[in-house]
Amino acid sequence: MRTKIIAGNWKMNNDISQTTDLINGIKSAIKPSSSTIAIVCPPYTSLMTAQQLIKGTSIKLGAQDVSLFDSGAYTGEISLPMLKSVGCEYVIVGHSERRQYHAETNEIINQKAKKVLSGGLVPIICVGETLEEREKNITSQILTTQVKGVLAGLSASEVEKSIIAYEPVWAIGTGKTATKEQAEEVHLLIRTLISQLYSSTTAEKVIIQYGGSVKPDNAKELLSQPNIDGALVGGACLKADSFLAIINAA
Repeated sequence: MRTKIIAGNWKMNNDISQTTDLINGIKSAIKPSSSTIAIVCPPYTSLMTAQQLIKGTSIKLGAQDVSLFDSGAYTGEISLPMLKSVGCEYVIVGHSERRQYHAETNEIINQKAKKVLSGGLVPIICVGETLEEREKNITSQILTTQVKGVLAGLSASEVEKSIIAYEPVWAIGTGKTATKEQAEEVHLLIRTLISQLYSSTTAEKVIIQYGGSVKPDNAKELLSQPNIDGALVGGACLKADSFLAIINAA
């Protein structure tokens, strides 16, 4: 049985004081589980604070992005060695907002996934279609192109160590959520594609999360689907009670 992984992407939210309050709220009530992993992904400025606060708990630390370079004249970038030094174990790559606002392509996301894996960390690799693409009924084509692109050159063992997050762009921050049937259909598509690209064994091992307006009131039905192995949570992870409710739903 695949582990359920719930990751909270804080995006550009929470200063040090707010980070302290949120982490304390989560860790005071989280229940240790052998079948579920909870990850917090704060802004870079809060990573050290979060790392110190979660020490000794079951909560894991993740980053929201990573540079393709280890050091050098790359103003504003954060390298993998820096993330490792602060205790990160997971890194989100290719979030739709990175694609939209920073022109990240499947090739760039693929390179970032390889960078994360090379350092022994776990990439959370995002894919997903826009509303326009869904309305044109080309979701399958878009996801196939994205999955092939972001996984290009990865070995079966590297894919098995990675997490894929399906995030329908039309459901991120809009209040819209894919129905459990819509989400399961795409998760099955991704798993089938991985089976074709690698093997059924690899496809069965890989964790595929759903991301897109996940909330306490829809988490249980989404997470009960056979091919949905967790959630990449946005707005609902910014309050301890709602994030905990999603973790408990898993």
